[in-house]
Amino acid sequence: AVCRLYPYDGLPESYLIHGGRTPNNEISSSLYLLTMDSRGCNRKLTVRCQEKELVAEVPGARYGHTMSMVQSRGKTACVLFGGRSYMPAGERTTESWNSVIDCTSQVFLFDLEFGCSSAHTLPELHDGQSFHVALSREDCVYFIGGHSLTSDSRPPRLFRLRVELLQGSPLLTCETLDTGLSISSAIVTRTGPSHKYIILGGYQSDSQKRLECSTVILDEKGIQFEPLEPPNWTPDIIHSR
Repeated sequence: AVCRLYPYDGLPESYLIHGGRTPNNEISSSLYLLTMDSRGCNRKLTVRCQEKELVAEVPGARYGHTMSMVQSRGKTACVLFGGRSYMPAGERTTESWNSVIDCTSQVFLFDLEFGCSSAHTLPELHDGQSFHVALSREDCVYFIGGHSLTSDSRPPRLFRLRVELLQGSPLLTCETLDTGLSISSAIVTRTGPSHKYIILGGYQSDSQKRLECSTVILDEKGIQFEPLEPPNWTPDIIHSR
């Protein structure tokens, strides 16, 4: 999972990187802060990578999850949700040693200043999901689509998670919306300074790629989806895995 941190308080642009699956079938639980800083007259780009330690209720190793930044009451926090991991060691057999399961549907919230992480269970998020899309604006995160191993499906899910960073304990509430997309493993990119995004590609089923594109707008009213004319896909893309 990768999350962008926009420059603030004199700090440079940076990225959070958590988890992931390696070619050796290892799944990571590490959190890194990648900072890009351009200095000097030659505009040389300097990249620094620092591992961040989390304490308290720490998310386990996983991949296929998302991280998003939220802002509330002058504070900033990171929201981590979803993903897959290996079966617990006590449940594995020789045949299922490398089998993966959806992680629990808990939402993890942590701050970067103190590295304190907390886990939150919400009744609306009762199924695990992976390879979904997450978009955030101010104190809200929208979870779009995703794949569930339990049902082997990609239901058109859309959740709005609101995070209030109160003094002491944060307050998280979740709402199920009706305008989701049936999609997994899509690419999402922001198109400018406003909260306007493009969702590109992905899968509608194991054997059917999503060749359509969508524009997503986050504003004071909520979330809006608009169809977008797709590019002229090459045959290699159309027929590839």
